[in-house]
Amino acid sequence: MHDTTALLIELGAIILALGLLGRIAGRVGFSPIPLYLLAGLAFGHGGIVPLRASEEFVATGAEIGVILLLLLLGLEYSASELVTNLKAQYPSGAVDFVLNAAPGAAAALLLGWGPVAAVALAGVTWISSSGVIAKVLGDLGRLGNRETPVVLGVLVIEDLAMAVYLPILTALLAGVSLAGGALTLVIALGTVGAVLFVALRHGRLISRAVSSDSAEMLLLVVLGLTLLVAGIAQELQVSAAVGAFLVGIALSGETAEGATTLLSPLQDLFAAVFFVFFGLSTDPAAIPPVLVPALLLAVVTALTKVATGWYAARRAGIHGGGRWRAGGTLVARGEFSIVIAGLAVGVEPRIGPLATAYVLILVVVGPLTARFAEPFVRLLIRRRAAPKPSVTAPVPVEAERTETERNETERDETETERTETVTVDA
Repeated sequence: MHDTTALLIELGAIILALGLLGRIAGRVGFSPIPLYLLAGLAFGHGGIVPLRASEEFVATGAEIGVILLLLLLGLEYSASELVTNLKAQYPSGAVDFVLNAAPGAAAALLLGWGPVAAVALAGVTWISSSGVIAKVLGDLGRLGNRETPVVLGVLVIEDLAMAVYLPILTALLAGVSLAGGALTLVIALGTVGAVLFVALRHGRLISRAVSSDSAEMLLLVVLGLTLLVAGIAQELQVSAAVGAFLVGIALSGETAEGATTLLSPLQDLFAAVFFVFFGLSTDPAAIPPVLVPALLLAVVTALTKVATGWYAARRAGIHGGGRWRAGGTLVARGEFSIVIAGLAVGVEPRIGPLATAYVLILVVVGPLTARFAEPFVRLLIRRRAAPKPSVTAPVPVEAERTETERNETERDETETERTETVTVDA
């Protein structure tokens, strides 16, 4: 009974604190993710008041949070939209991968963490935060802008790439052989291809089978199906998150809309628990030693994301400030970076603190670059284009006197002519 009482008290305190932190973030106009991470750091191992009774429950809730994050993300896109975006934006996706994964991999190798950690840190720096970016676009009223489909296209390609990247990373972290890793990749690609094919050809049938007039039944069926598929995917080493993402893709139409409405509150709750759990599992004392590398990595990858957005918008025929708005919007990192770091901490524990500091920096900087990247560039252009003030050469004293005497002579001659004219008239 005592353990149950302590569990209830700790869970109640956590959920209440999350609600208050979310309200504070909403009033300030920023994503609550940094506050959730800081709360986890404050009450985790090495924090102010470590939470003991609820740790196991929070860990399970964090796994559910990742699954719901990916499910809701998959529900936002239909299979046809994914295929269309993939065909149109794959060059931008390739540039995005090269520019943003390379700094993370290079940093891990320079820090001496090894090749597996390099693959993990490359993913941390590569993937932008779909959740934070979607919120920023809505807050800034840019959902109807010309560059917004370009931004969403890049995000979709990143999400699809996760369906291949996560199984590879999971296999590497598990230490499987080259043949085992190749088999895992084949299974992942086959699963993704099969789901996309079935969703394209029979998506309506799947949605009808899952659909229900009862909100309760729809919630239970979609949530149960998602957890079941996620568990099977985890057993096949394809990643539970990818399995949930594929379930979201397979559902479409009114079923997807209804499921999104019903699951959004659950997703918000468990996603917040996930971020808190990641903070709980990170020792605050481990962050200062990696703060400088995290800051340098944040600066470099912020610039590379801006370059990615600029290139993608340029390919789409967008001119002027739209290119810079697209680049600034893509800077934020968040849920995926934390998910990848959470998988990799078993191999390289220092990835956790580095990823925490990195995400904390960019999840705050991201909304700022989205809002001010274009005005800042315009200000720089105006300063460069402004005409330089002309410098008037000093007039020699003698020339100045000569000019003055000439003016006085002309004035005297004019007055003399007027006097003579008046005398003649008289």
